[in-house]
Amino acid sequence: MSNKWVVNSEHTKELFMQHVEKLYNEKKYIEFTVKTGQQRTNKQNAALHKYLGMLAQELNSAGLDMKQTLKPEIDIPWTTQLAKEYLWKPIQKAVINKESTTKADRTEYTQVYEVLNRHTAERFGISLLFPNKEDM
Repeated sequence: MSNKWVVNSEHTKELFMQHVEKLYNEKKYIEFTVKTGQQRTNKQNAALHKYLGMLAQELNSAGLDMKQTLKPEIDIPWTTQLAKEYLWKPIQKAVINKESTTKADRTEYTQVYEVLNRHTAERFGISLLFPNKEDM
């Protein structure tokens, strides 16, 4: 049997506790998986990919292919996915210690963006605003 509960108020906490009590009395065994913090929203995910696409385009327009930015051996134009894998994710891992962008919560995107934007601004003169809902 599987149930999903979101406990985000005193009321839902009380209902959940009553449910647990009832289940335990009936089954004598319950296994929990706990997840805390709110995962990024779909809008944050869309904004992340929009930002990375814009960043890839700006880097390419400035003549800063991956060779000049990361690897000197080969010319590789930036794409949204490459910006995510080689720019966003390594910074995210260092800043919030989470490898997957799906694991970042709603407050952590800002921390990663600020580090990446500061780096591209200082190193390459490219600074972009993180997209908001009007940009989507």
